[in-house]
Amino acid sequence: MKVELKIWRYDASTGDRALKPYEVDVSDEATLLDTLDVVKDKVDGTLAYRKSCRMMICGSCGMRVDGAAVLACKVRIADLVEGDRVPVISAMGNLPVIKDLVVDMAPFWGKLEAVKPYLEPRYDRPLEGENIVTQTRMDVVHKESLCINCGCCVSECNSMESDPDFLGPAALAKGFRFVGDPRDGATIERLELLSEEHGIWDCTRCYFCNERCPKGVDPRDAIAKLGAEAMKHGIDRDMGAKHAKWFVTSAKTTGWLRETELVPKTQGVVKAIKEIKFAMTLLPKGKVPPPFPPHVAEDVQESRGLYDLVKEQGVDGALGIVQGENALSRVEHHAEDNGDRHPYGPGSAPLPYLPGEQPEDDPNVVALLASAAPKSAPEPRGGDMGLGATDQDRGAGAGYPANQPGEEGASR
Repeated sequence: MKVELKIWRYDASTGDRALKPYEVDVSDEATLLDTLDVVKDKVDGTLAYRKSCRMMICGSCGMRVDGAAVLACKVRIADLVEGDRVPVISAMGNLPVIKDLVVDMAPFWGKLEAVKPYLEPRYDRPLEGENIVTQTRMDVVHKESLCINCGCCVSECNSMESDPDFLGPAALAKGFRFVGDPRDGATIERLELLSEEHGIWDCTRCYFCNERCPKGVDPRDAIAKLGAEAMKHGIDRDMGAKHAKWFVTSAKTTGWLRETELVPKTQGVVKAIKEIKFAMTLLPKGKVPPPFPPHVAEDVQESRGLYDLVKEQGVDGALGIVQGENALSRVEHHAEDNGDRHPYGPGSAPLPYLPGEQPEDDPNVVALLASAAPKSAPEPRGGDMGLGATDQDRGAGAGYPANQPGEEGASR
């Protein structure tokens, strides 16, 4: 298959920058990384890029395709050139470019180091020997543990583009990896550190990090969990935390977001008075909300009931977000059978077979199809963290007692 692509070439030592076209022959199954290998081996040996594992584990080959960060070993070149497109390959954003597609990862590692990505031992647990934790509790930080430090989320972060000192989605996701770990004893210290300037509350919630993460870590969700945990522990001095608290209060009382009260409740009365002149310039454009909500929302009891239910269940803080993630995951993956789904049944991965063949040509595939008959849904498991889950069923988090040695399904 003949493909065309363009690559931004750059040399930091000279400052030369140019967009160069390339045309190469690759197989139909080739990835973007395979294609770059062909360019380097057969067309231009001066092309610079990083690679290592070639199987989405090391995170070395992060780069941009048409302005969006990807792992070059994950995307197929056939998908990128579909419809006679000519993809443009460039280095990741928000990091200094050294040469061509190679960026300087030193700022990335510096911010990762700043969040202390290691366990601080708890004083109520033995410092020597096994520190046993149930798998259910470790599932709370399962997504954050998937991070391979590729930098794709950092590349797309709007906050880092406007504020290079912002810790960034990768470092903050790593921060929750340890805040949510029941073996860690520095929860308050971590939340205090991450709630400072350039931390949790400087995220603009654009969700580009979630969109471009190749491993499903969803860094923005991790940042939301950190914010929820900070507020749960009373670390709410930042305006971002006060802003979030007023959202809750407003929704619980009247069911409306009372925007007129948002500034005084978040920034204080003095600051609100200073902003009156600016508000007057917005008034003729219809951008100033009414001073009072028109009425209490008709279904406000549902909002209040949800608030009371969360408090009753004890899933405030990060645990409430984790519970929502589990529910959304079941919906997304059509897991009405609570995860007991055949790997090649309806709604699952495509059947494996060679190009030019059909599934029915392989007796092994036929056998797999025969075994994919629908099954009745089993009773819900405690680990699903649905409504009514007990403390033992829910995941790790500050406020829950430590696991006792010998608990079933433990991990170290």
